[in-house]
Amino acid sequence: MRPPTIRDVAERAGVSKSLVSLVLRGSDQVRPEKREAVLRAAQELGYRPNAAARSLSEQRTRTVGVLLNDLRNPWFVDLLDGLNSLLHANGLQMLLADARLNRRTGQDPADPLLDLRVDGLVVVGTLPDPAALGAVAERIPVVLAGSREPAPPGVDIVAGDDERGARLVAEHLIGLGHRRIAHIAGYGAVGELRRGSFEATMRRHGLADEVVVEPSDMTEEGGYRTTVRLLSRPERPTAVFAVNDIAAIGALSAAEELGLRVPRDLSVVGYDNTSIARLRHVWLTTVDNTSHEVGRRAARCLLERFEGACREGRVQLATPTLEIRGSTAPAP
Repeated sequence: MRPPTIRDVAERAGVSKSLVSLVLRGSDQVRPEKREAVLRAAQELGYRPNAAARSLSEQRTRTVGVLLNDLRNPWFVDLLDGLNSLLHANGLQMLLADARLNRRTGQDPADPLLDLRVDGLVVVGTLPDPAALGAVAERIPVVLAGSREPAPPGVDIVAGDDERGARLVAEHLIGLGHRRIAHIAGYGAVGELRRGSFEATMRRHGLADEVVVEPSDMTEEGGYRTTVRLLSRPERPTAVFAVNDIAAIGALSAAEELGLRVPRDLSVVGYDNTSIARLRHVWLTTVDNTSHEVGRRAARCLLERFEGACREGRVQLATPTLEIRGSTAPAP
């Protein structure tokens, strides 16, 4: 059997095809009884609008490309939820792509989404070369979410305030009496902002000589290896501040293997407040960088650009908070 068409809906409802089109587009120029008749007929027939045909007629696909720096990062989940909730409410669908996998195959990360003619692009996380998005931004609206890298002209940035978040961590640990505090650092602008703020806070409290920073790749394995090195020092730290929750999980594993109990012997703090940090057997003290709000703001920026409401690129920073749980305690 052939799928029902708009003509079939019109015949069943006793109206014209043009009136059916008005109803399906959500027009307010249709009388309530006619709208109800059309919607009832569409439901009875199992009619679904032809998205491809609609895209051709409207010159838009009603889709938004979402390019993730690494699909494995659990921090993206809450951000995507915030992003999608507002996009969906405005009749838009997300199409996801993993930039890491695209780079492995030699593709430009955004190419698969552009080939599908998305109406806009949201880039989540840190890309190796965000400047390359300049050419994309000349064609469609682009928003960077969760990244602090310099953006091309006309591209909005929405992220958490990393400097404030790292300061909250340092002040929390100092307030607990810790002096030898180590930082498992990350890369990119986000990593540099968190590291710089941590070091500055330690200096303000007269603890510049106690600062220990070890670079990491922001993975669980990287956090584990880095913590093993830190805890093998003659003057081992009493607290570790990891650049993200994943690295903090690696730090917890290293402490356990070395016979240290968290938080009695070692305090550990993460960053991002992912679902992992909220697991009861982990219960990690971490920075909530309001990823759901970052996602909603990114969607709002994109919607405003669809409406032509802005020209210059903007930077919006959401205010983080510290979630104190069971992985930090007074210094031993």
